[in-house]
Amino acid sequence: MPLLRVCGSSIFAFIIWRLIKRLRALNSPLTHILGPKKEHWLKGNYHRIFQDGLRYNLDLVQKYGGAVKIYALLGQEQLYISDPLALHHIIVKEQNVYEETDMFIMSNRLIFGEGLIATLGEQHRKQRKMLNPVFSLANMRGLLPVIQPIADQLRTILNAKIPADGSVVEVNLLPWLSRGALEYICQAALGHSFNALDATKGNEYLEAIRRLAPSTLRLIFLRPFIPMIVRRLSLYWRNKIMDWVPGDALKDLRHVVNVMDTTSKKIFTEKRAALENGGFVGIAGNRMQGKDIMSIMLQANASSSSDDRLTDSELLGQMNTIIFAGFETTATATCRIFWILAQKQDVQARLRSAIRKAKRDYADAQGLSSPWEDVELPYDTLMGLPYLDAIVRETLRVYPPTSLLSRTARQASVLPLHHPIRSASGEMISSIHVPENTTLIISILASNHNKEIWGEDASEWRPERWLSPSGERLPLGDGEGNSTNGVSLGVKNGIKYPGVYGLMMTFLGGGRACIGFKFAEMEIKQVLATLIPQIHFALPASTDRNGHVKEIYWKMNGLQVPVVRPPAGDNVTAQVPLDLRKVREQDFVVN
Repeated sequence: MPLLRVCGSSIFAFIIWRLIKRLRALNSPLTHILGPKKEHWLKGNYHRIFQDGLRYNLDLVQKYGGAVKIYALLGQEQLYISDPLALHHIIVKEQNVYEETDMFIMSNRLIFGEGLIATLGEQHRKQRKMLNPVFSLANMRGLLPVIQPIADQLRTILNAKIPADGSVVEVNLLPWLSRGALEYICQAALGHSFNALDATKGNEYLEAIRRLAPSTLRLIFLRPFIPMIVRRLSLYWRNKIMDWVPGDALKDLRHVVNVMDTTSKKIFTEKRAALENGGFVGIAGNRMQGKDIMSIMLQANASSSSDDRLTDSELLGQMNTIIFAGFETTATATCRIFWILAQKQDVQARLRSAIRKAKRDYADAQGLSSPWEDVELPYDTLMGLPYLDAIVRETLRVYPPTSLLSRTARQASVLPLHHPIRSASGEMISSIHVPENTTLIISILASNHNKEIWGEDASEWRPERWLSPSGERLPLGDGEGNSTNGVSLGVKNGIKYPGVYGLMMTFLGGGRACIGFKFAEMEIKQVLATLIPQIHFALPASTDRNGHVKEIYWKMNGLQVPVVRPPAGDNVTAQVPLDLRKVREQDFVVN
């Protein structure tokens, strides 16, 4: 058992090292920053922040302000940041100082390869330069009509489950929206269909992608050890550790990664060969006609200079990165919107009426004779629908699919604050000295709920905040002229968050902002515009044999996880059961 002894000694040494650092931390520059007491010798406050932590996260900021000291694993002091000026420095002005943590980069490189979320510095900038044009508005406009059949197929599947007599049926929406999101991103990103919406067909790659997020979440408290293990052990010994460690979590993750790697290499090889010969691969490839993201990227890469060209391993890394990033979070956000609409019947009716009007107007303008429900809105019309846009924006603001991200200070720095905070000595301070190697938690959630920026009702879901009294889209505030009732949307006293989307932090900002946010927004809106006209959604109303009704609850576990609360559910299984029926005329707003 020499291997186990080596591993055990390494972990023991790491723990001792961390404990020594804790003793030294008595003189840490962060001792004057207020925050909650450490609750656990190993987990610190992390278990409260990352496990069903919605209320805890918001309470931190309410009590301590936009910069809070928290305790991570083994008592490591970290900063929890939601102050807008501080975040501007972290993700825009000094993004070369505040980089992704080693844990994040190395974990992602092991799982996805050398993609955008696994690279830093010049390599990341080079990849970003190649990929930015791929996600341009022009490409999104070309993609929308090509991927419309996916939303149509999803609608057909759900309609088939609904009784023709107008009665109600309960359907767990989550697996179907997840399958739809997976098919969306696979076709749009790879020009390849895995038939994700066909439940009768199994596919190892689809199953691997679906299992990836749960597999990584099971290992969340092991992730801090990854940099040490990668730096000190070869691939051979890392595989040996996985074989020896009891339990299935590590072995399951290894299997998922192997399946993803093997499949992506096969698709990549086929697609490049086909493009070189002027052809396309499969039915989806022929329908896409080279409009998918991978085809555009391969063509752009081939025509680039040798200095800008990406390697095959970098191109492969983008494939799995884009698919994972565009699958889980988009499916969750779409599910959340349907759950909200199921609660707020007046909002659902108003949205349905707005979509009907837009489709009828477009059909009239184009001289179309097909039923209005079947009319496909072009990109600019779909994206410009004010009420649909307000619902999507407000949901992504109040309920960001990813609530927290991390950065590490690669050198000592001074972090300015827009709002001074009270120090441990009682004085108000407007900047924080951040020591080298300090980890900072970016709170997307707390930023999006900032009452000074978004109003006293910042935590309330109210899409009307994005609309004028006449129902038109409000321009985002610039702090100078764009305002309603004297208050600029998303801006207060010239201060705003550096978010790339709607001045919120949901898709981050700066050089590491989510590159595919336009595609995610387009997909969500297309699914809503396709399903809402024909299907009515409501919360579950039927009772089980004990008289209990299903109550859906959303856990904030890093990612959002919808469950059914006891006694009707187990509070663990991810699901969104809703009552579905055919739309009736009274399900529209009466004009």
